[in-house]
Amino acid sequence: MSAGIDPRSVPLPRYGSGSLADLTPSVLASIGTPGFTDILGLRPAIASCVLLVDGLGAEVLRGHAADASVLCGGFFRDLTTGFPSTTAASIASIGTGRPPGKHGIVGYTVAIPGEGRLLNSLKWDPRVDPLTWQPSPTAFERAASAGVEVLQVGKRIFRGGGLDRSALRGARFVGADTFGEVAAAVLAALGELSRSRRPGFVYAYVADLDWTGHGHGVDSTAWRLQLQFIDHLVAQIKSDLPDGVSFYVTGDHGMLDVPVSRRVDVDVDASLRDGIALLGGEARARYLYVREGALDDVLATWGSRFGSEAVVCTRDEAIDAGWFGPVSDLARPRIGDVIVASMSDLAFVATHHQPNEAKLIGQHGSLTPAEQLVPLISYFAG
Repeated sequence: MSAGIDPRSVPLPRYGSGSLADLTPSVLASIGTPGFTDILGLRPAIASCVLLVDGLGAEVLRGHAADASVLCGGFFRDLTTGFPSTTAASIASIGTGRPPGKHGIVGYTVAIPGEGRLLNSLKWDPRVDPLTWQPSPTAFERAASAGVEVLQVGKRIFRGGGLDRSALRGARFVGADTFGEVAAAVLAALGELSRSRRPGFVYAYVADLDWTGHGHGVDSTAWRLQLQFIDHLVAQIKSDLPDGVSFYVTGDHGMLDVPVSRRVDVDVDASLRDGIALLGGEARARYLYVREGALDDVLATWGSRFGSEAVVCTRDEAIDAGWFGPVSDLARPRIGDVIVASMSDLAFVATHHQPNEAKLIGQHGSLTPAEQLVPLISYFAG
């Protein structure tokens, strides 16, 4: 049983009514794609673009409105990510139109069932077949089969990667490494779609805000300046939108700063590793894969230490509470036996096993509003 905070008492992702998993199906329905439902009530359009800004949380954006007048001047409402609030899971929700429990990309680092090792969902592992890991047709594939032109605009290094093939297959890839390239690629695609009156969907992704937040924190000068660059990118695209086209900006998760004093080092405190075979997830949403017979002891140890500041619960308790949405048989064993989701500014780092992640200032992954809420900002031309 869970110790401390009840996993049913925390704010849950709004699957089916206002989550990232609902965004792509709604956009595709708004351009007339058969087989999709506009859950979000979007404006009808000929073609649409979704720009995903990695690390753009709704709360931190509102707190820096002076640095983002264009973003904050659009029609702005909140969506939730899913659990965990992390890039791989959120990108998969956008690409598939499904919550994490259905698409199965349920964390940053997760157990490969039966292998005794972890899969890093961003870096991937060549021994893991992306199409086996996520076998269901993506929303992009379904849209392309229905006659929609689907494009993905992103950094060239992402082309053909494991996450790309698993969650975003079906889109024609357009490489764009700089903001200028992103804006040019998006506008060129939307212009052609508008002129031809063909339905089209453009998904574009930029990572720089997230990298800046991780390295410097979300209230740093570097982060605020990077947000200004994002605002200018959005202004460039918005100012040249062709008639009949909609443009949406969102994020994959929010972020909060974790002081060094609030980072619990699991590699230093040996009692926290007792009974644990694999330490997965990430610092604010830990997956503990326990040795046989150690479940109760692990729950008791972590719950007694951190149960007032984190949800410490079993996999089944989190699933039953609805954290992941409906969970498939493929996804279930990838989730930790015990989940530790921070509800304060606490983080659980591993300086030996994950030294780079342990140094991050800005972090995310859990169920707090700072991490869960992302903006959906809308613009329309014509």
